[in-house]
Amino acid sequence: MRERADESRVKLWLLLGANRWSVAGALLAVLFVAMVALGVLDPSPLQRSVAVSDPTETLFQAYVTAIVTGVTLVVTLNQLVLSQELGPVGDQRNRMQDAMAFREDVEDVLDAPVTPPEPSAFMRELVEETRSRATALRDDIADNPDADLRDQTTDFVGELQANADAVSDRLADAEFGSYDMLSAVLDFNYSWKIFRTRSLRNRHADSLTDDAEASFEDLEEVLRFFAPAREHFKTLYFQWELVDLSRGMLYSAVPALVVASSMIIYYDARAVPGATLGVSNDVLLTSLAVTVSAVPFMLLLSYILRIATVAKRTLAIGPFVLREVDQDDRPDAD
Repeated sequence: MRERADESRVKLWLLLGANRWSVAGALLAVLFVAMVALGVLDPSPLQRSVAVSDPTETLFQAYVTAIVTGVTLVVTLNQLVLSQELGPVGDQRNRMQDAMAFREDVEDVLDAPVTPPEPSAFMRELVEETRSRATALRDDIADNPDADLRDQTTDFVGELQANADAVSDRLADAEFGSYDMLSAVLDFNYSWKIFRTRSLRNRHADSLTDDAEASFEDLEEVLRFFAPAREHFKTLYFQWELVDLSRGMLYSAVPALVVASSMIIYYDARAVPGATLGVSNDVLLTSLAVTVSAVPFMLLLSYILRIATVAKRTLAIGPFVLREVDQDDRPDAD
C-alpha cells in the first residue's frame, strides 16, 4: 500500500500503523516542549504577565469549555455507533438474513461447506481462492497462440500471487479489532485486479478458449466477493475504533477537567518560585497543566487521523481507482 500511495513509510506509519495512544503521547510531548520553549523565549516572564492580566485563567477557561464540549462529542459518537445496532426486530431479521445469504454465496464460490467465522480467516479464504483461480487462469492460457495474452496474463498472475501470499501471511496472525487485519486487506488492491482481469479478457476475447473465458469469469467473481466483505469489516472496524475513542476520551476528560479547573481556581504563578534545569517552575507547571488538559483533544486527533486516512483510501467500491496509477502498469485500452 505504501508503494502504491507513493508516500513515505514514516508518514503512513504515523497515520495508520502506530498505536493511537502512542501517537497522542508523541503529540502531547511536542506540545509540552513547545510550551516550555515559548515560556523560556518569552521576553516577558509569566509572573509579570499574570500581574498585568491573567492569561492563565483565560486559557484554562477555554479548556474547560472545550473538555465539556468533547464529552458531548463522545456522546454523539456513541449514538452514531449505537444507531447501527438499534432497530425493530424486522430490521434485525433482515440484517441476519442478508449476512447469512452473503456467507452462503461465498461458500458456493469457495466450494466449502462452511466459511470461517473469524473475519481474518474469512478474508484469508477469499485471498487464497483468488490466488488459486489466478493460477488456474495462467495454466489455461499457457498454450494460447496469442503471445501478448500469455505474457500479460503471466505478469498479472505473478503480481497477484505475490500480493496474495503477503496478505495471506499477515492475515494468519491478525485479530479483529487491531489495525493489523484492516491493514492486510487494504494491501490487497482488488480494484486494480478487477480492472486488469476485465481488460485482458475483453482485449483478447477473440483469442480465448472456452476454458480460458471461464477462468477469467471465475477470477473476477471471487474478486467481486472480496470487495463487499472488505467494506463490511472496514465498517465494523470504524465502529470498534469509535468505541475505543469514546472510552479513551471519557477516561481522560475527568483528570483534564480537574487540572483545568484547578488552574482557574487555585493557581497563582507568583506563588511558584524557583527554577528547574534553568526553566522557571511556573512555566513548567503551566506547560504541564496545558498538556494534561489537551489529552482528550490529542486522542481525538490521533484516532480521526487513522479513520480519515482509511476512509479516503477506500472511498470507492469496485473497479474504480481514485489515486494516480503508474502508466507503465496500465494496459493499453481502446
